[in-house]
Amino acid sequence: MRERARRHGLELLTPQEMAQADRLTVEGGLLDGYGLMLRAGRAVMDAVLRRYPQAPSFDVLCGPGNNGGDGYVVARLLHEAGCAVRVWADGAPKAGTDAAIAASDCTVPARPLADFVPVSTALVIDALYGAGLARALGGQAASVAEACNAADATVLSIDLPSGIAGESGIATGAAFRATMTVTFFRRKPGHVLEPGRTACGELLVKDIGIGEDTLDTIRPAAFANGPDLWRPKFPRPSREQHKYSRGHVGVFSGGPTGTGAARLSALAAARAGAGAVTVLSPPDALLVNAAHLTSIMLKRLGSADDLREMLAKRPPDAWVLGPAFGDFARLRQMALALLDHAGRGTLVLDADGITAFRDEPDALFEAARRSGLDLVLTPHEGEFGRLFPDIGSDAVASKLERARGAAARAGAVVVYKGPDTVIAAPDGRAAVNVNGVPWLATAGSGDVLAGLIAGLAAQRMPAFEAACAAVWIHAEAAAQFGPGLIAEDLPSLVPNVLRDLIRDAHQSTRF
Repeated sequence: MRERARRHGLELLTPQEMAQADRLTVEGGLLDGYGLMLRAGRAVMDAVLRRYPQAPSFDVLCGPGNNGGDGYVVARLLHEAGCAVRVWADGAPKAGTDAAIAASDCTVPARPLADFVPVSTALVIDALYGAGLARALGGQAASVAEACNAADATVLSIDLPSGIAGESGIATGAAFRATMTVTFFRRKPGHVLEPGRTACGELLVKDIGIGEDTLDTIRPAAFANGPDLWRPKFPRPSREQHKYSRGHVGVFSGGPTGTGAARLSALAAARAGAGAVTVLSPPDALLVNAAHLTSIMLKRLGSADDLREMLAKRPPDAWVLGPAFGDFARLRQMALALLDHAGRGTLVLDADGITAFRDEPDALFEAARRSGLDLVLTPHEGEFGRLFPDIGSDAVASKLERARGAAARAGAVVVYKGPDTVIAAPDGRAAVNVNGVPWLATAGSGDVLAGLIAGLAAQRMPAFEAACAAVWIHAEAAAQFGPGLIAEDLPSLVPNVLRDLIRDAHQSTRF
């Protein structure tokens, strides 16, 4: 999986890993540090002239480090191209550094950053502090960021908007709000995690000569979520299949007034390609469910004993437990019975399934580690805090780190939902979803997502890849619909997304 992902640029490099990539490139002898800086500056200048060819002037804000060095290169190149350029420096680079060489080579005299005032007609090039900044902007840099934001200045940031942490995307104080950001070689977590993702504006990733083979040494474990990450594991239908060989999903229903969520999950599982889907209904909700189901099967299941009897016969390949279930005590019984007695498959625990264990999470985690089932947890922010209160309250850790910590503790795949959904596996792999859309913020969309995960997992897609694929498909379907989306719309949009995925996979294998 990693080899295929590497060829498509999905890796997310921490600032430390990016520094290692720079170092490996220099050690390889193809470029020295200043050579990399020159290439970075040229890449930024190319982006500036392509996107803002009519800009009458440029204000380049330079910090004392390598990000500022990139800015000095950009300023010199723009000046040599005949552009009107002003340079504003927040301190001088340390003597002997690549940034100091870039500053001495720059033909535009630097003015104190304290004297800078944004001009409405000028493009501001933010080269103050890049992805490596792990503290709040201070002093004059913070004031300038606030002034640019207040003036709604057009800002192009180099590497990452200053004030946004490259590791986490968090702004602990003032931060630039960029119109465009140009980074190099690979994206950083701060480019895809909120609020960094929004602060970046349009993001361009530029090649500056760092070899792809550096990734073989770095071996990153975080990725931007996309089809090339999980396509090799994606189920492909074949003529010899029958409905049960395509996977069977069981979805637990709530009581008479809480059946709709389970039906949404069930329909999504079927649309994801599962050959058979059964709603497992308590006795008092059978008639309500029967009145609304056609191709989805229905089975009476009222107690943990009924569930154990079902497990002894022909159990489903994947399960969804939690949407609008209510009755937390019975839910815990069902979940633990599944984890203790199901020999294989995947359990997607969503909504009430997560909240039901808030007072005894260790019982769930211990059962998950003993189980033959793969457990997938799908919390939104509030549910995450209930199940992992200490991890969820860590304001310093990134969402990526929190999801990884939760996955390791639970022994489960964690889908930490939000505009920047993070999918994390117990082994440390993680993916940040990058195609999310605001239309998904609607009641019931999470129920659909749970069903999609189960539907793919039932077809023998590994739990981490199934979760990644489902999150991406879920967002892609919503994007196709746009404003006015409600959860009931989502399952019917899934086939078009699947058709494109299967077609693209077929075309990629042709010679």
